[in-house]
Amino acid sequence: MNPSVSNSLRGAAAALCLGAIICSGNAEAQEKRFAQLTLENVNEQQRPIAEQILKVSSIGLTGPYNPLLRSPVLATRWRGMFDYLRFNSSVPTRLNEFAILIQSRLWSSQVEWYAHYPMAIKAGLAESIALDLKEGRRPAGMQPDEAAVYDMLTELWNTHALSDATFKQAKTVFTEQQLVDLTVISGAYLMVAMLLSMADEGVPAGKAPPLQPLPQK
Repeated sequence: MNPSVSNSLRGAAAALCLGAIICSGNAEAQEKRFAQLTLENVNEQQRPIAEQILKVSSIGLTGPYNPLLRSPVLATRWRGMFDYLRFNSSVPTRLNEFAILIQSRLWSSQVEWYAHYPMAIKAGLAESIALDLKEGRRPAGMQPDEAAVYDMLTELWNTHALSDATFKQAKTVFTEQQLVDLTVISGAYLMVAMLLSMADEGVPAGKAPPLQPLPQK
C-alpha cells in the first residue's frame, strides 16, 4: 500500500478517536447513558434475545448488546446476521478476526479491540501483526491473504472506493463470496463501533482501554 494511505489511516483514526469510546478516559466516572441490563431486569421482549446473546458473547450483555437490547426486534435480526458473519462466514476465522481488528483500530473502538484481540490470536493471527496494527503501522510479515485483507479494507476506509488494482489483487486470493463477506463484516463492525460510541460503552470495569490515540502525521 502507498505510505500516504497508511499515514492517512493514522490521521483518520486520531481524528475519530476524539469521539470514540474511552478516548477521554472518563467514561467509567460518568453515569452510564444506558443503564446496564441483566437477565434479572430485561423485559419479556428483551429476554429471548438476551438469552441467545449470552450463549455466544465473551462480554455478557455489556458493550454493544446493552444499548442494542433497547430495540429487541432489531437485536434479534442483528443476531441473525452476526451469527453468519462470526461463525458461518466463507472467510477463515483468522482473517475474519483480522478484519474486525482493522476496523477496530480505524475507529479506535476500545471494546471491539478488547473483545476480539484474544479471538484473533486464538484463530492464528500472529501477535506481531496485531501489535503493528495496534500501533498504526502497516503490519510487517503478513501472509498474502492477510495483506489482501489489510489493503482492501484500509483503502475502502481511506478513499471510500477500491481501485481496480487492489480489487484484482484481492480476487487472486479470495472468491467473490469471500470478497462480499469481508466487506460486510468490516461495515458491520463499523456499525458496532458507532453504536458503542453513541452509548459511550467502555471496556469492563477495572480494565484499561487497550488502544491509544494514533498520532496525526
